[in-house]
Amino acid sequence: MGKVYPEIDARLRDFIAAQAVFFVATAPSGAEGHVNVSPKGMRGTFVILGAHRVAYLDYHGSGAETIAHLRDNGRITLMFCAFDGPPKIVRLHGRGSSVAVTEEAFADRLAEFPAPPDVHAVRAVITVEVERVSDSCGYAVPLMDFRAERDLLLTSHSRRTADDLVVYRATRNAASIDGMPVF
Repeated sequence: MGKVYPEIDARLRDFIAAQAVFFVATAPSGAEGHVNVSPKGMRGTFVILGAHRVAYLDYHGSGAETIAHLRDNGRITLMFCAFDGPPKIVRLHGRGSSVAVTEEAFADRLAEFPAPPDVHAVRAVITVEVERVSDSCGYAVPLMDFRAERDLLLTSHSRRTADDLVVYRATRNAASIDGMPVF
C-alpha cells in the first residue's frame, strides 16, 4: 500500500538523490494526443529546491514533448524507482514550467544547480511545483546494477556550436509529435 506525504522530507530527498535515473510523464490537454514518458539521468541534472519544488536540466534531444505539454497545461509527474536495495517507487505530481536557454531567467534557473555536467546543450530548465508526493512498493521493479553514466548526450552536442543548437531547436524541436508548439 502506498503512502502520501505532506512534502519531500529528508528521507525522500535521500532516496531521490540516490537514483541514477528518473522518468518524466506529461500529456496534452483533452482526449487526443500522446502521453509522453521520458527517462532522464546524469548526475547533477536534478535538484530538490525545497519541500515542494524540484528542477531538472532539459538537454536538446530527439523530441520536446515535455516543454510543449507544460506550455499547454502544466501537468507533470516525476517517478523515481529503486533498482537496487529495498523496493520503492516515489512519484512527484505537480505543475511544471520551462525556462528556455533564450530567456532572461535562464541564468538564474541554471544557477540553482550546484554541480551540473557540461551545460552547453541545455535547452531549458524544467521546474516543478510539487502538489503531491507519494510512494508505492515497487515489488515488481527488477533489481539491476548501475554500471556507468553514458556520455553520449554531452559528446554528441559538444560538436555543435551555439548557432547549431539554435537551428536544432528551430528544425528538430519546434513542435511536439502532435504538432504543438514548443518554443
